[in-house]
Amino acid sequence: MHRTRFALFTAATLTTAALTAAAGQASASGTHQEAIDYVALGDSYTAGPLIPFQRLDPLGCFRSTSNYPAWLADHLDVRSYTDVSCSSADTTDMTGSQPLPVFGAQPPQFSALDSGTDLVTIGIGGNDFGVFGELISVCPELAESDPTGSPCQDTYTVDGIDTMKQRIEGTQDRVVEVLRGVHERSPQATVVLVGYPRIAPETGYCPDILPFADGDLRWLDSVEQTLNTALDTAANIDGDTVFVDTYTPSAGHDACATGGAAWIQGKDTDLFRAASYHPLRSGMVGVASIIANTLAGQSADAAPAERALRTADSRRPHSTMGEPVATPGLTREYLGKVPGTVAG
Repeated sequence: MHRTRFALFTAATLTTAALTAAAGQASASGTHQEAIDYVALGDSYTAGPLIPFQRLDPLGCFRSTSNYPAWLADHLDVRSYTDVSCSSADTTDMTGSQPLPVFGAQPPQFSALDSGTDLVTIGIGGNDFGVFGELISVCPELAESDPTGSPCQDTYTVDGIDTMKQRIEGTQDRVVEVLRGVHERSPQATVVLVGYPRIAPETGYCPDILPFADGDLRWLDSVEQTLNTALDTAANIDGDTVFVDTYTPSAGHDACATGGAAWIQGKDTDLFRAASYHPLRSGMVGVASIIANTLAGQSADAAPAERALRTADSRRPHSTMGEPVATPGLTREYLGKVPGTVAG
């Protein structure tokens, strides 16, 4: 077994205040905190495409200064923080370079790891075997012909086998290998595998936001649950990884949630808020809070996340204050060069 460093995440450190406590607040209060070198890996649900402000390193990864790794780094007052998450990444991009729509490629995400890394968070798996991309591109089109049925589920069911969920079996195996690769490169690190927050509501429909057929919306939810179960299983197989369930505590914060409660953007991309079907800033604050509470051995419900969000207000995490960012105009210009829409 690799030596995990849960001593880094004492309850005193992680529960003193909201995620947005200023850097150095823990030391000012007399709370001792061991120095942490933190690396974040992942896909767009980690990177935060179009959440202001977008980092330039590289712009093609659509990585936000206000994603959950930034808020978590802020809260932990880490010694060093490296975020190499990248939109559209899958497990193969951990060890291989990832081509970007324009302006070259993203180096392998594992290149950010070394023997001195103390904490690694990973959010990956949704893009493997085309699961996420096909769900959001194929299903809405099929819904037009059968809005009350389940045309997408029917399309992906062959000889009684749900082929979409079958793909996720392969994703689980890939994630197990990713976790092994992290341990090999950073044997002293605490490794955290982050699940995906809820996209569809528990009940009801919102076709103007999630344009899926009625039956397919429930199926979409079951596919996401299957993916999260696969990630949890991968962490258990690895035996030395903490799985953070963000699906359960994000109930009531799905894309259909009203009154500003949604953590997920619906079908329409907003250049100044989030890419379609992706987390909003509120979702990133919420997920960071859930991770922090899980590591502290506390309840990972949404209430602490909501308090953290109110405290966060509109400010930017201190951990990314020094990062160069893209202006809205530059982001719009870049998107104009990218065929299709931001995905994964």
